[in-house]
Amino acid sequence: MNTEDYFHLGAVTKTRGLKGELQVFITFDEPEKLKFTNLFIELAGKLVPYFVTLFKIPQKNIAYLQLEDIDTIEKAALLVKKDIYLPNKIKPKKKKSDFGLKDLLNFIAVDVNEGELGEIIEIHEFPQQLVATVPYKNCEVLFPLNESIIKSIDVVKGVVLIDLPEGLLDVYLD
Repeated sequence: MNTEDYFHLGAVTKTRGLKGELQVFITFDEPEKLKFTNLFIELAGKLVPYFVTLFKIPQKNIAYLQLEDIDTIEKAALLVKKDIYLPNKIKPKKKKSDFGLKDLLNFIAVDVNEGELGEIIEIHEFPQQLVATVPYKNCEVLFPLNESIIKSIDVVKGVVLIDLPEGLLDVYLD
């Protein structure tokens, strides 16, 4: 199974109780909108299917998960620190009005002064703001995603026009 046909839901963080329940850190926005009876866990580089008997979200980014045939803490312990995936076909479709800054992942960042910097390969979420990572001239350049930096976004072409503060690139390149 190829991970391109799946999206990342989260990762198992630890076992919970003695009957094989798992605690999961959810990375997907709005997991409560997802409806699924099975999921896939990455084991030894392959996606292994499991049937879900319980999935509840007690707080933001945390879920409790019970899988069929995982009924002891020993079986559950083997799944700790493993990534969880769901098929792309159950991923809710976003409306254009729902576009957010996190959706800039894989967009091409173009600076008004420097030109094309490269593809946004990662977006870090900090309490104050989101920060994008772009590989540029053999360095990873980090820059904030906010109104003063972003000048325009072309969703169709997958391009974000930015105006980096003077000297920011020099910090990484010197």
